Amino acid sequence: MTVESLKDVEFGEELPAFEPDTSLATGSQFASLIGWGGGRFTDHEAARKEGLAAAMIPGVLSQGYLVAMIHHWAPAAELKAIDTVFRAPVIADEKHTITGVVTDIDEDEGLVELDLTVANDKGETRVFGTATISLPK
Repeated sequence: MTVESLKDVEFGEELPAFEPDTSLATGSQFASLIGWGGGRFTDHEAARKEGLAAAMIPGVLSQGYLVAMIHHWAPAAELKAIDTVFRAPVIADEKHTITGVVTDIDEDEGLVELDLTVANDKGETRVFGTATISLPK
């Protein structure tokens, strides 16, 4: 269901799951575009030499995917705040799923608070956070 306004939102509602592109090619290209060089984002073997399990997706891209998931659910949403905790690397070339749930609705202010999670196929939380959005009343 696409949310158009605040009246469409229900407390406890789960947002549609979103599967971001966590391919090495995408992570590497994004890292290059923002000036983050280095093997940790571009090469699995180089990342392993740095002590990582494999190449990882830049955190700012993971955060961007959280916002994209919100806008898939509520295209008219305006992001007011987002706070994320990077618990563990989002490993490139592994499947990840982003989920979210409505945790608060402020009808007077037109604000909605969401809890968001990025998890891998093993169900391990890699990134979690909270976003506050505004929606038309």
